[in-house]
Amino acid sequence: MAAERQSGQLLRVNGVDYVTEVDPRATLVDVLREQLGLTGTKKGCDRGECGACTVLLDGRRVLACMMLAVAASGWEVTTIEGLTSSDGGLHPVQREFLDNDAFQCGFCTPGQVMSATACIAEGHAGSDDEIREWMSGNICRCAAYPQIVSSVAKANGQIGAGTIAGIDVPVADEAGSTA
Repeated sequence: MAAERQSGQLLRVNGVDYVTEVDPRATLVDVLREQLGLTGTKKGCDRGECGACTVLLDGRRVLACMMLAVAASGWEVTTIEGLTSSDGGLHPVQREFLDNDAFQCGFCTPGQVMSATACIAEGHAGSDDEIREWMSGNICRCAAYPQIVSSVAKANGQIGAGTIAGIDVPVADEAGSTA
């Protein structure tokens, strides 16, 4: 027996409101990719272990494979497609990843970029060790970690903490907690 679909489900993604029918069991990554056509968010392990599906929910990192799409209703979802400017220019984190060769196969790159953007906005990019700690939920099977850390550090120098794509994000205090 097929699950009932929830009609008229409102999802706000990258500043655009979508009203769609959603299977209540569907994960956010599946709805983003299959129903909304936003394929930048990757489906890696489908178990919340690799970080390839990282998106932002009101500026906070979430694993889209672990979240039901219906739970995202009423929140602002930002995907990799939502980081580019209105003129199509790259976000500073995207630019640094490109300039520093912080990818090889590219599969993990969207999740890495989303996590890096949040890491900077949260104020967790003060040192290479801090970047490694706060990016540890994102796996790069090609081992481009030195370039990723370098890219995050350089982007941090350009944008600093506080906002992501126009969304205010709580900044960490010296103890690492956010208010």
